[in-house]
Amino acid sequence: MTTVHFIGAGPGAADLITVRGRDLITKCPVCLYAGSIVSPELLQYCPSGARIIDTAPMSLDEIEAEYLRAAAVGEDVARLHSGDLSVWSAVAEQIRRLEKHGIGYTMTPGVPAFAAAAASLGRELTIPAVAQSLVLTRVSGRASPMPNEETLQTFGATGSTLAIHLAIHALGQVVSELTPLYGSDCPVAIVAKASWPDERIVWGTLGDIEAKLTAQPIERTAIIFVGPSLAASDFRESSLYDAGYQRRFRGRE
Repeated sequence: MTTVHFIGAGPGAADLITVRGRDLITKCPVCLYAGSIVSPELLQYCPSGARIIDTAPMSLDEIEAEYLRAAAVGEDVARLHSGDLSVWSAVAEQIRRLEKHGIGYTMTPGVPAFAAAAASLGRELTIPAVAQSLVLTRVSGRASPMPNEETLQTFGATGSTLAIHLAIHALGQVVSELTPLYGSDCPVAIVAKASWPDERIVWGTLGDIEAKLTAQPIERTAIIFVGPSLAASDFRESSLYDAGYQRRFRGRE
């Protein structure tokens, strides 16, 4: 029986894949990967003689045909998607087609892009008494519109830290919609191609971030972080490690 293994391939760097994901790649005679956003270095884990297919130029029908081809000869498939499978991976529609054909599948999580980007910034995104919520969102695009209720204004009204994906082309919209809510001096950090060799970071505020990108635009594969937690330094420490904080693992009277 063929199994399609959906694998979160991480944000880019070949060593930011889980051990489970790497091991699955080594065992599968077929590998489908999104070549436009998945590092080709990950293909080094494919077994010798593996059939390797770049899905970047393919339609969903063509990808489905590859699954059926593998199933016809009983071959397992490693299907690599960038980041983590739980958000914006386009896995759901593939699973629906696999289920229609009775083909089994597994899902292996990966390092999400926002986590890699936060690591590149050297920041924790949840700061005590400043920000305890992180919103992963995007803006409407050609591939998928946003639901009417899920807007930048709605999320921004909470004051949460926003990690806005797939929106670098709409930076002007992000600035105009969030400035009335966060203020023009609110910190902004843009991380393009987090963990890749050509990673780029731009720090600014809602008031100046557009100007900073004018000279050297970023066109794709970027996350826009907005929120006061990005620059917070004078904040209270968490009670978690306070000497007077009792928890069951500390064993103090």
